[in-house]
Amino acid sequence: MTENKDFTYSKAEKLKSRKIIDLLFSEGKSVSKYPLRLVYAPTEEGNEKLLFGVSVSKRNFKNAVDRNYFKRVLRECYRLNKHLLYENLDKPYAMMFFYQTKERLSYQEIHEKTLQLFEKWIASKNQ
Repeated sequence: MTENKDFTYSKAEKLKSRKIIDLLFSEGKSVSKYPLRLVYAPTEEGNEKLLFGVSVSKRNFKNAVDRNYFKRVLRECYRLNKHLLYENLDKPYAMMFFYQTKERLSYQEIHEKTLQLFEKWIASKNQ
């Protein structure tokens, strides 16, 4: 029998607020696991436990098709592993997930790095 985990990425948990994104860049902390970076900050706004966004730099991928592909991959990795984050939340957080290289890693490599990054975030938060 499988555990009942929520493998969705609903509209309510998408990070869209300019105000919260500005807060992430000004006051947020970050953890990295090359080539991924996770910037996070606690929030008081909204009724959602976790607001999550993804970003791929235009500097690294000139074509929108390539940027969109990596954003889709990042969202999928988050969607499948977000239970790791939710299990370790004590207050609402906003997070932004960045892909920071020109290398075109495979989905499997990105998925493994995502797991390592989430574990690193959990370890750093619990210190």
